[in-house]
Amino acid sequence: MEITWYGHSCFRLRGKEGTVITDPFGKDAGYEWARPRADLVTLSHEHDNHNAWQRVAGDPKVVHGPGEYEINNIFITGIGSFHDNKKGAERGRNTIYLIEFEDMRICHLGDLGHTPNEAQAEALSGLDVLFVPVGGVSALNAAQAAEVVSQLEPRVVIPMHYKTKVFTGKLDGLDKFLKEMGHTSVEEQETLKITHSSDDEETKLVVLKY
Repeated sequence: MEITWYGHSCFRLRGKEGTVITDPFGKDAGYEWARPRADLVTLSHEHDNHNAWQRVAGDPKVVHGPGEYEINNIFITGIGSFHDNKKGAERGRNTIYLIEFEDMRICHLGDLGHTPNEAQAEALSGLDVLFVPVGGVSALNAAQAAEVVSQLEPRVVIPMHYKTKVFTGKLDGLDKFLKEMGHTSVEEQETLKITHSSDDEETKLVVLKY
């Protein structure tokens, strides 16, 4: 499987069985892209920087909210959660997505605003890849994100939803999360190519270029 980051919380997961795009952003986010094609799009919540599915080519199936979905042997489980740590009282609901295909278990936390509860953590066991927001403000901050990584113990963790040179919103940068994870710097990669494996004992941190 090949994983590409378009910026903010938007990734493309491309494998032999199809292509998934997560949380496509609107035109005001600051990032640019060439209207990627997908079979399936997941939306974690209703915000312009996370729900712009009309910008994705290929007439994809759009998944929005908790439930179980399947298309082209791609299995999606939407898990209800909250955009804050007050059960949605401040910013409403969020959907965590478990995406399963090519023998991989991939989790996109969306704009999660709290530590997963016991039932959510159990549903997210054995992850190959975890996309975690780290920029604070409207989702997990660096310390909370590191706590979630420790809780879920994925093979690979990829940070998202943080301040970059082009993002127009208010978020913390990546440096705070790197420090929480015990790194001073990490070399950015253009893409990540990954297959299922049970050999990795420690979580690997991967930072992608947008």
